[in-house]
Amino acid sequence: MRKISFAEFGGPEVLQLVEAEEPHASPGRIRIAVRAAGVNPVDWRIREGQVLGAHPVELPAGVGLDAAGVVDEVGEGVKGVEVGDRVFGEGADTYAEFAVLSAWARMPEGLTFEEAAGYPSVVETALRVIREVGVRPGQTLLVSGASGGVGSAVLQIARERGITVIGTAGAANQDYLRGLGALATTYDEGWVERVRHLGQVDAALDLAGSGVIRELVELTGDPRKVVSIADLGAPQLGVRFSGVAGSVPDALAEAVDLISRGRLHIPVEKSYSLTEAAAAHTDSRAGHTRGRRVLVV
Repeated sequence: MRKISFAEFGGPEVLQLVEAEEPHASPGRIRIAVRAAGVNPVDWRIREGQVLGAHPVELPAGVGLDAAGVVDEVGEGVKGVEVGDRVFGEGADTYAEFAVLSAWARMPEGLTFEEAAGYPSVVETALRVIREVGVRPGQTLLVSGASGGVGSAVLQIARERGITVIGTAGAANQDYLRGLGALATTYDEGWVERVRHLGQVDAALDLAGSGVIRELVELTGDPRKVVSIADLGAPQLGVRFSGVAGSVPDALAEAVDLISRGRLHIPVEKSYSLTEAAAAHTDSRAGHTRGRRVLVV
């Protein structure tokens, strides 16, 4: 089978499309014929060799955590899923024609494989950081870097829970944020004062790693009210860095519920082929994403 792999840490040029042995479903796992794989910032962070304790790497290594596809092997002890089911979920080395998933759910009706591949890690991360930052209904949450996949999910989930959201993003994405129910502003000069004019900030999330931790602490008044998923230096300022996933099965179940009720929709900004994996990483790292980027297999 074909898969994306890298034999050394580095830039996107280290990604190679190679022939590899097919993986197989071990007990408690399923294998899917991958139709689409989500492109997440953690993918290129791992490829660059950033120190992420939750994702130890042995080289050569595959790439990708999220995928959607058709079940073609069911491991021992797995119940409730059959060969031929359309599922989405999280596993390992998902930039490939076949991948083994450790957590999955049936795809909601009406969702394409490309759309479904963009949800698993994104929704888990969004649910986790909302929980960790401790924001409650009736309070206001500031989301820095709000237009990407995690930001899109955070805005919608928070609004569903009765939380007011303020989102920062580039000028081109202001209407997009407003469409998700956020009070929106750009992150260029003067953004802190513009946020203050929008309201009192009770908690804040750093989703882009754009060097705004000090300002987020200033706006909330307490480093314990700020969580980052993108700035490895956040703990030096007393801010929690969140990088270890919670329950992916629970997150997938909540995603299915929200999607099925029309309360969560994350658009696919751009799709790439496997041969374009390096371009997908380059674009993801550049930011300014509106929704998700995915690979079509």
